[in-house]
Amino acid sequence: MNKFKRVLLKILSIPHFNLKKHYKLYRRFLNIFKQAPEPIYKTLDHKIIMENREIPLRVFIPKSNPLQKVLIFFHGGGWVTGNIDYYTNVCTNLANMTNHIVVSVDYRLAPENPFPAGLEDCYYVAREIFKNPEILNCKKEDIVLIGDSAGGNLAAVVSLMARDKGEFLPTKQILIYPATNYDHSINSPYASVIENGENYIMTSRRIQDYMYLYVENEEDRLNPYVAPILSKDLSNQPKTLIITAEFDPLRDEGEAYGMKLRDFGNDVKIHRMKNMIHGFFSNPLSLDSIDEFYEIINIFLKD
Repeated sequence: MNKFKRVLLKILSIPHFNLKKHYKLYRRFLNIFKQAPEPIYKTLDHKIIMENREIPLRVFIPKSNPLQKVLIFFHGGGWVTGNIDYYTNVCTNLANMTNHIVVSVDYRLAPENPFPAGLEDCYYVAREIFKNPEILNCKKEDIVLIGDSAGGNLAAVVSLMARDKGEFLPTKQILIYPATNYDHSINSPYASVIENGENYIMTSRRIQDYMYLYVENEEDRLNPYVAPILSKDLSNQPKTLIITAEFDPLRDEGEAYGMKLRDFGNDVKIHRMKNMIHGFFSNPLSLDSIDEFYEIINIFLKD
């Protein structure tokens, strides 16, 4: 990473916004800059009914000759921010670059809906699509789970839940700089939490704030459905691609999760994006590496 970019990132990382107190304000701030144009995507919006409650979805169709294959996408945002509007541009690009139909899930957010509410939404949507693949004119073996950051965590956990419940089982999952552990303090066993915990915009302190809002009860954070790397059994999991970022506090725990999956006999590919920071997937300033990113994903999807 060049010196100028390091200095810029350090400057942008200095202010610490009190997320615990002002998470609603932060949500509004993000939505101002990322909200999708209503007329363009209105016809692609759908809903799934779960126990008399609606889970909004947005379906993205590639521009030309889409494959009859599907990516179920869980967005990032620390389980507290983000929505299908904020990720519309990301999912549009994801659909076009992979030629897959993308289904983006607008799961419930913490702290109004703490763990396991958002996870339950993601699991329910995945289960319904896997049980009824004809709705999207695809086969269940052509459905892939994908998510970034907190969404990567949710994708990994949905796969664990699917195995545990025995209702369906994905054949592939893509975890983009996933959160897999619960501790991002100085006590973390992963060096990247300390090495990259400051000066790269997403700080370890911010991640701790997100975890506090998602799972306030510390005992619940030891649940493998919160921190999947704590699972005592990672057998029978999907073929997995894990993509991490070199200067991300979550780098090491994402890679460690991949290695633990391998230890249980799963097929896992791990790729670290050089010079990248957390959030590069949805950051327009990371265009210089986006081709490499999609090349890795497409190779995995075609394999």
